Amino acid sequence: MVFPFFLVTNLIILMIWLIVKWRRIWIPIVGFVLAFPAIRIYLPFHFHSEPPQGCIKVLSYNVNAYLMDKEFPHPEDSIFEYLRHQNADIVCLQEDIIQTSSHPIDYSAIYPYNDTVHLNKPTSLIINAIGIHTRYPILSKERISFKSEANGSVAFFLKIGNDTVIVINNHLESTHLSESDRERYNSIIRGGMSSEDAQVETRKLVDKLSTAMIQRASQAEAIHQYTELHNHYPAIICGDFNDTPISYVRRTIAKGLTDCYVETGNGVGVSYNQKGFYFRIDQIMCSRHFEPYNCYVDDYMKASDHYPIVCWLKKN
Repeated sequence: MVFPFFLVTNLIILMIWLIVKWRRIWIPIVGFVLAFPAIRIYLPFHFHSEPPQGCIKVLSYNVNAYLMDKEFPHPEDSIFEYLRHQNADIVCLQEDIIQTSSHPIDYSAIYPYNDTVHLNKPTSLIINAIGIHTRYPILSKERISFKSEANGSVAFFLKIGNDTVIVINNHLESTHLSESDRERYNSIIRGGMSSEDAQVETRKLVDKLSTAMIQRASQAEAIHQYTELHNHYPAIICGDFNDTPISYVRRTIAKGLTDCYVETGNGVGVSYNQKGFYFRIDQIMCSRHFEPYNCYVDDYMKASDHYPIVCWLKKN
């Protein structure tokens, strides 16, 4: 999570050496060279290329349970119209809890095949749900087994042409930070606390973040094992990983797969945008059966605390 700060610090040091003693610029340059693999994942750059005919357009979006926002008093309507306009072939949603909406959405007006899986244990209150809305028939579905109270991963088997394609929609363990935790984090990074208070609050935050990271690690391993077990199927893996691009979680899930943003995206691609946490935690990946094109994070769509991530996939 602090990797971007190290990058910026190293860049500042490079500028200082250029002005003060240019012969020492090799020191930060060596730092950039050593960090290049991580920089390429965090900050990829590619030339734009038009997706060829016959591509499958995939969109993944954490819709924040369609909760109301001061800028979007009815975010469910904005999201519905956005998805209609995007005209994607496969839409994977996290927190797809239509019951919380004041204007329940009927996705069948856009897509002929729709399915939503509630992730938490059966109660009167639905905390989280994973949805898929698609032009392709849903043959079956299977929940990937790992421990979590209200997060999860679901494999949907779709019929695309003559192929059975697995689409794994994921919402991995969240950080479980409260609003007050996030406010304190914001205060720390802005220098709004005394040194002693900042140290105490940092330890508390690290404890919470570490616990969630350990949970996500085992969840990522379960997803990787599932994709390996089914690697004879074409596969699309997407969703809210709740972890940074250079985390153990993303690296584990990406084994044997193509990270569509790293291979075809541009820039940082921040997909979570709230309370000082600005990271690309939403991902789209694919198996060797697909060639990705023009993966991007659509930061113009602000009806949730996440931005959608979009990609085109060409069947090899």
